[in-house]
Order: sequence, then C-alpha cells, then structure tokens
Amino acid sequence: MPRDLLDVLTAGGLRGDRVTHVEHLPARPGTHAPWPAWAPPDLVDAYQHLGVREPWLHQVRGAQAVRDGHHTVLATSTGSGKSLAYWLPALTAVTDPPGRPPTAPPPSGSRPPRGTVLYLAPTKALAADQLDGLERLGAHRGTDVRVATCDGDTPVDERRWVREHADVVLTNPDFLHFSLLPGHQRWARLLRGLQVVVVDEAHAFRGVLGAHVAAVLRRLRRLAATHNAAPTFVLASATTADPATSAARLVGVPAEDVVTVTEDTAPRGRKTFVLWQPPLLPGRAAPGDHADQDEEPEPEAGAHRTATAEVADLLTDLTLAGARTLAFTRSRRGAESVAATARDHLDRVRPGLGTQVAAYRGGYLPEERRDLERSVRDGTLKGLATTNALELGVDISGLDAVLIAGWPGTRVSLWQQAGRAGRAGGDGLVAFVAREDPLDTYLVHHPGTMLHTPVEATVFDPSNPYVLAPHLCAAAAEAPLREPDLELFGPGTRELVDVLVARGALRRRPSGWYWTHAEPATGLTSLRGSGDPVRVVEHGTGRMLGTVDSASADGTVHPGAVYVHQGARYLVDELDLDAGVAVVRARAVDYGTWSRWVTSIRVRGVRAERTAGPVRWGMGPVDVTTQVTGFVRRRLPEMVPVGGESLDLPERTLTTTAVWWSVPDDVLRAAQVTEDAPGALHAAEHAAIGLLPLLATCDRWDLGGVSTALHPDTGQATVFVHDAYPGGAGFAERGFARGRDWLEATLTAIDGCGCTGGCPGCVQSPKCGNGNGPLDKGGAQRLLRTVLAHHD
Repeated sequence: MPRDLLDVLTAGGLRGDRVTHVEHLPARPGTHAPWPAWAPPDLVDAYQHLGVREPWLHQVRGAQAVRDGHHTVLATSTGSGKSLAYWLPALTAVTDPPGRPPTAPPPSGSRPPRGTVLYLAPTKALAADQLDGLERLGAHRGTDVRVATCDGDTPVDERRWVREHADVVLTNPDFLHFSLLPGHQRWARLLRGLQVVVVDEAHAFRGVLGAHVAAVLRRLRRLAATHNAAPTFVLASATTADPATSAARLVGVPAEDVVTVTEDTAPRGRKTFVLWQPPLLPGRAAPGDHADQDEEPEPEAGAHRTATAEVADLLTDLTLAGARTLAFTRSRRGAESVAATARDHLDRVRPGLGTQVAAYRGGYLPEERRDLERSVRDGTLKGLATTNALELGVDISGLDAVLIAGWPGTRVSLWQQAGRAGRAGGDGLVAFVAREDPLDTYLVHHPGTMLHTPVEATVFDPSNPYVLAPHLCAAAAEAPLREPDLELFGPGTRELVDVLVARGALRRRPSGWYWTHAEPATGLTSLRGSGDPVRVVEHGTGRMLGTVDSASADGTVHPGAVYVHQGARYLVDELDLDAGVAVVRARAVDYGTWSRWVTSIRVRGVRAERTAGPVRWGMGPVDVTTQVTGFVRRRLPEMVPVGGESLDLPERTLTTTAVWWSVPDDVLRAAQVTEDAPGALHAAEHAAIGLLPLLATCDRWDLGGVSTALHPDTGQATVFVHDAYPGGAGFAERGFARGRDWLEATLTAIDGCGCTGGCPGCVQSPKCGNGNGPLDKGGAQRLLRTVLAHHD
C-alpha cells in the first residue's frame, strides 16, 4: 500500500517535483522467545488472552535483566513492545518480590508481603493510557494487583486510597517533586515496598527538564533508602545514542551498572520515507496558511508555501484514499488548522466526509483524548492532526501513513513520529514536509544527514547549579542532607551546598544540612518552567480562558494583543504581571499581533576559548536582557501591516550559557561587509540558530541569539547564540565543541536557498524581535566563508 500512497501524495506524478528524495527501508522478521520460567502463569495467560502468544526476544532479555535486579534501559523502536518488557517483571515483583524466601509463609490470617511499583511518565495522558492497558490485562488475571494513577488532579480521598492500598502507582515527576517526596512519611508503605521504578519515554527528559528529573530521581532513591528499599530502575526510551550513559546520568548510577537492550527483534514492515518541499508561492500567504503565523514570517515573492497548508492537502488526499494517517505539526494552532482545512476540503468532496478527520493536542479534556484515540484505533477516524502529544507511547497502531510538518527538533523525535506508520509489522509511508526554515531546507536536500546519521544522545546537565540548588533545598526539607548524600547528587554538590549555607537557604549542623524555613522548599522551582503561569480571564464574566507561561506573557498577552482561544478572538485590555492576570474582551477583529523586543547580552565569564587565526571563539555564562517595546498588527490572511503601538514593559534578565565568535575589523574588510556588518552578522546569527539543532539535541526554540558590530565585552564584531534556559542546557557547549561543522552547515544552508535577498528558508527567523531587520544574506555568506577560511 505505501507505493500506492506515494502515488496519492504526488497526485499521479503531478506533484512529483515537490519530492526531493525517496528512501525505502526494508522489512524485517520478528524473533520470538519462550516466556521466562519465573513469570506467573496467570500473568502469562492474561497476556495470551490479549493476543501475545510469545514475547519477542528483546522483551525477554529486558525483563530478565530487571528481574535480576539490574538497572535497565530499553532503547528500541516505536511499537516494539517495550511495555511488556518492564510490566512482566514489575507486576511479578508485586506478588513475588525478588529475594523473598519462597518457603517463608506469612503469619496466619495476614496478607503475604507485597512489593510496590512506581511508574513515571512525562505526561498525564501517557499514564492514563498505561492504566487502560493494565486494566485490560488485569481483567484476564486472577491475582488482585491494585493499580491507580495519582497526580495533581487526583482528589484528596482518592489520593489517600492510593497511599494506603495501591500496589502500582502511575504518576509523573512533577507529582513526585511537589507532593510525594515532600510527604514521604505518608507514602512510607509505597516506598518501603518499592521494587521497580519505571521511567517511560525517558528520552523526553532532556535539556533543563532532564536536569530537573535527574535531581528528582536522586531524591527518590535517597528517600527509598531511608525506608530500607533499593528499587531497580527500568527506563524505556526511543532509540538514542549511548542510552546507557543517558540512563545512568538520569538515575545517578555508574553507566557500567546499567544493562542496555537495543537490539529490536519485533517485526517491521517495509517503510517508504519521502522528503518533500512545498512549492513556491507568489508574495502572499496562501488561504488557510495563517496557522503558521506564530512560527513563520511573512513570505516574500518566491518563498515556499507553508508546511501546514501543504500537509492539510496531503492529509485530505490520503483520507480520500482510505489511509489511516497521523499528521504531526509544530504547534497547537497548526494541528487545529490542518484538521480544519482538511475537513473543509473533504466536505467539499462530499458533505459529512470531514468527520473522518480531527485534531489532537494538549489542552483537551482527558475523556476527549481517549475518545479520539479509540476512534483512530477502530477506524472511525481516518486522519488525526496532532502535536507531538502522540509522539510518545500512547497505544495507536495499524496506521498507514505519517506526515511530519517541519523538523521536530531531533532525529530521535523524527524516528519516534515515523515509527507510528506501519506499526504491528505492517508497511508504512512517512512524508517529511519542510517548513520555510534553514534547517528544514538543508535537510530535504541532504537526505543522508536526516536518514543515515546516528540519532542524538539525550543531552542534559544534572550538575547545572540553577537546577540543582533548589532540589538540594527540597532534599534537605525532606530529610537532613548527610555527607554521603552529596556524592549521590554528583560533582560540585559540596561547593553548591556551601553557597546555599552562605546565602541562608540551608543551615549547617554537626548532623548535616537542614532546611529551616517555614515555606515549602519545593516552591523554589518547578520542573517545566519558571514562575506561575499568567491566567487569561474574560472581562465581565471572570471566566478563565487559559494560561500563558510567565516568561512569554510580555510578548503574547500584552495590552492590545490578539489572543485566540478555540477559534474565537479576544483583545487584551490589561496585563498585570504582579497578579499574574491578563484581562481580555471578545472582539471579531480581522488582524493578528506580533510583538517586537530588544535584546542585549553581557558576558559574565569565559569557561572555554580558542582561536582560529584572527577568529576568537568563547563559551561561558552570560546575562541576556530582553524588553518588549511594542507590537505590529497584520491583517489576515494577507499579512499586510495595519499599524502598531509602543509598549512600556519591564526588562527581563536570563542568566544562561552562550557560545560566541568574534572577528576583528580586518576580517570584516576581507569579507566586504564593513558598512553592512550589522545585517551580515544578524543574518549569520539567524541561520546559525536554525542549524545548531543539527548538532545538538535541541530545537531552535531552545535557543536565542544576539549579534553586534562592536560588543563591549569582546571589543569586536560578535555573534552570540545562547541557551534559552536559566543556567543553560548544554546546547551552547555543543556548538562550541563543533564550531567548524556548525558554521559549514550554516553556510551550506544559506548557499542552497534559491531566494535573492533572504527568506524564512535561510536567514529570516520566526523569533526575531526586530522584524527581521537588518538582514544581509550576501554579506552573511561572504562573512562565513571568510571565517571558515581561517579554520583550515
């Protein structure tokens, strides 16, 4: 079927000029293995009732490693059945904890000692999906294993029942941080019996979130030990580079103590992978394209059609052909737009046909998400436009095709999304549709970089002091920190504890370090962002429409901004940053708003530096100060400017890590950019930000940048690229380490773009606070060639 679906995509060859590459990945047979002898017969019977006659060989290898008490990472492809590999030993450990004397009967009339299991997922939806699967398994099993989800939405009475009775608790790291670990005495029963901790979709814990989760897992291990438990950790991950090292860094154990299962023995059907570049457009946005306005600038004459509009057409054609398809988009707005446009196209073919397509994203009620997942599984829905919410392990199989609108950030995510096509051993089609972005443009014309380069390692820094410090305070509040605990939290912890003592956050006593403040220490940080979200409230009714991250509120819900909620438009009357509230009124306006801001950067120190002739490279801590100064209105869908206003909002300063390169005046003269230096540097900065995700495990939205013809701290023309997280996330370090490769890829991407003066496919940026000005594409090309000439 994928070969036929390729004909559908190309409209019988009429759209064949949009295909830049086709790759055929061969099918692979599966290899079974017998059920382990220790597996309880009733559990084996339950799996067999669900259709698993025998497990795959990699499932048995993983299950055996966990049963033997080894920390284990399962890094096999999407749909390979990793859940059986951890649930088989985990559920067995509930009724038969390893090491329990088999001949020691319990006291008369008492219940046998039972183990407990903790399951951690990056999302509540994934935990709910696992609960559904365990309940289906339990329906065919006689043993009473009590399974429950518990998170921030769980009512108090249900939470009490979980603490007192649940054998398997499904939750997330946020709940551990804010509730379970601070209240560990109330959770003593769970911690005392803890046998297995499952960390699902572990590759999702990268960057700053990964550093936070690493600290939470170390706090969990420490408290489990105080309750005389030493659980085995099993991590399920997408295929990543060096999974043992990533898993060990996350859990806080030596890499040699982690068993790695990477050989995938599940069957795989033939997969066709298509790289696709949308066609050129005249100088206006196409109808329906404005879903990308928060991500893509106004196209110039000769720019390409947006990926969301192209994917909506492809989803329509695949649905008409009877294919079951997932279309991955970069944003919630994009998912809604692709679904709405495809439904409209289908209804024009035959009224009512549009009901076969829907959107799926964060923000939906749990029951809505479950209904959508069931509808895809049973074939009621043929197409689903989604954010990366369905990249993770929610059980949806039997799909014919996957469309990917824009680079998802990493090769790990790319293969996770692609793995949804042809699951359960069937054939599948995957089409990657390029956005107007330097990296996307580069990738569709360099297929080997995307399809034949090894996947990235999961990058995060557990020793990041901006992340670790509040977790050390939280750990001290849970139980006083002792000298042996410091080694658990990694190198540099002792020095950081001394700083916390000097600042009055901790108090040193002969018996250890104590948190002595009245307020909870967990309030010092959250795992997924800084500050409480800003509530968006409707004037007159007081109805809360939604929330916005505090860090982005200045740019999205400032006075005069247009706020969109479920298709309805609102104007922001007032933004109160102290109260965390934006007040809005419903208005049927025909325009959108885009904020403008200014950014400055100050070097706080230099951790590493090198020279390449006259070019100086540096890397170290910086202060990045931004201020929203105004906004522009653009009429939709033409994107014609229709005015704007100035704003007076406070400055925000982010202390993070940056990489930079500086050049003296003679290099600028050699590149013939002396008069146009600001535009050349600015264009090079934009393109470099777009290409760094090629080398680091990040997305361009994880990065920021500043360029200047004369920076006071370097004394030269300088381009800075910085991590967009407090303290940094390891991305700038990767750019510093591979500076030459980074700039070569950047120059190749600009050279390969067919525009004349610069476009979103090369040097324009969707994040630019200066409206993409000034930009000098030719100057950037000459400057990068001159800089690279000194790296030979």
